Amino acid sequence: MSIKKIAEKVGVSPATVSRVLNNPNYRCSKEGLRDRIWKAAIELNYVPNEAARNLKMGITQGGNKTYYVNVLMTRMDTAHSDPFFTELLHVVESEIHKNACILSKVWYMSIFSNDRKCRTSNLEEIIEDMYEEVKGKCDGLIIIGRCNKEALRILKKKYKSVVSVNRNSTNYEVDEVLCDGKKIASIAVEHLISLGHRNIGYVGECHNEARYVGYVETLKKHEIDLYPEYVIETKQTEAEGYDIMQQLLQSDDCPTGIYCANDITAVGMLKCLNKFRNRLYTPSIISSDDIEEDQYTKPMLTTVRLPKDEMAQFALYLLLDHMKGGHRSVVRTELEGRLMIRNSCADVSESMWSDYSI
Repeated sequence: MSIKKIAEKVGVSPATVSRVLNNPNYRCSKEGLRDRIWKAAIELNYVPNEAARNLKMGITQGGNKTYYVNVLMTRMDTAHSDPFFTELLHVVESEIHKNACILSKVWYMSIFSNDRKCRTSNLEEIIEDMYEEVKGKCDGLIIIGRCNKEALRILKKKYKSVVSVNRNSTNYEVDEVLCDGKKIASIAVEHLISLGHRNIGYVGECHNEARYVGYVETLKKHEIDLYPEYVIETKQTEAEGYDIMQQLLQSDDCPTGIYCANDITAVGMLKCLNKFRNRLYTPSIISSDDIEEDQYTKPMLTTVRLPKDEMAQFALYLLLDHMKGGHRSVVRTELEGRLMIRNSCADVSESMWSDYSI
């Protein structure tokens, strides 16, 4: 299927389709256009030029097979509930295209990251239904986000080649590209401590979550008390971040510094502070991910950057190498997060921001 067919289906130029397929950072003029282009590409079974030649010939002279790749998004049920994973998927999509593979399916199924739901669900049946959707077009699977261990074992039986892209390790269940959540949290909390903060809160998931463990261990390392009332468990959405900050503004005992496990929650908190910017309580807020929206908040959000491009590139490299028989042992590739210092954190002695606005 050609780029021209995708362009006709979506109602855009072939040049726009080409830019979207090849550039994960390309910004479309219309909201949702990128998603419609990729949806059409999947529905029309789009084949990159080299892959199209391979399919027609069966096997190329160089012995290269065309591979079908599926993607499972485990932290979201819709395409835009968490910008970090959406941005990461965009890079994965482009990497699949660049490597002359065919993206045949993207699932959004948050059940796989919820251990409680997994215990009460028929995972065998759910995964069998998924596999039937792509039967014959399922050489490899990329899992983006944390995945329940039992679900992971069942997926391994269906797919010979599986790569996890995550902040939480699979403990060598499958090949994985990891940006260690414990280290990410440690970088963030260490920055707050360097600014003199000792009353430090945590907003995010806690159960089996590496970032929460990193937060706890870093406080313990510096002999700083952990106050249970400063730990707020959330599903990590912008709306919940907004609501949590509203609750904090009404409290008499609040942390001076807050580590949010992801950026979009922190964005929600900043928007709330902007609305009630006449209040005296303006904590230092730091998070992790470095989504695009961080650069448009006021104050700009201090965060720990996860290297999305490299995570996607290594994921495709490992998947292709495994599918081609290049390695059999489980491989872990770990990448480092990087502190991006902006203006949402300040010395503990500073109690007010004058520019909380989005």
